[in-house]
Amino acid sequence: MPQVLRGFVHAPSPWIILGLLAGALAGRIFVGDWQITDALIPALMVAAFPFVEWVIHVCVLHWRPRTLGRWRIDSLLARKHREHHADPRLPQLVFIPWQTFLWLLPALLAIAFLAFGRPGLALTFLTSVGALGLIYEWTHYLVHTDYQPRGAVLRTVRRNHRLHHFKNEHYWFAVTTAGTADRLLGTYPDPARTPNSATAKALHEPHAA
Repeated sequence: MPQVLRGFVHAPSPWIILGLLAGALAGRIFVGDWQITDALIPALMVAAFPFVEWVIHVCVLHWRPRTLGRWRIDSLLARKHREHHADPRLPQLVFIPWQTFLWLLPALLAIAFLAFGRPGLALTFLTSVGALGLIYEWTHYLVHTDYQPRGAVLRTVRRNHRLHHFKNEHYWFAVTTAGTADRLLGTYPDPARTPNSATAKALHEPHAA
């Protein structure tokens, strides 16, 4: 675990997310104006997060490059995720690319202060985003290391994610839960009855070895 922690703290994205979390939390405490919705928003976000994570994984990270006229539509996140599948043990490809935060942080700030009726609630939202983001980065990194978790839930998370990478990339999209969204959205098959995919390490390549 000490070695795992050293790898985590040397990556840029956890520090960026921690900065968001610390700034939002400090601002939330300073603003005050606590209301019942400040408990409701985090609860709803925790409940929705497995499905948000699933949608992002399926629709953004597994985006198949498309050509529109002379333009190739292929985001940095999708490109980096294909590299991540090609070499799942490479630590720098496990984390959210730092360049993503150049647009993601302004977008989150805009959503927070435009979508919520008061500054306190906007800061509650941003605090929750920061906390969930850190949990995501830590869990995703941990299951890609050689660390063997003791808890049953984390062992299942690790097994499922490795099935996604090494057996079939069309299933097991959950990262931080033991298949919550996968079970409800039909991407949690019996591994023994699921064929091995030739493209698990070469996403979207029909003739991958």
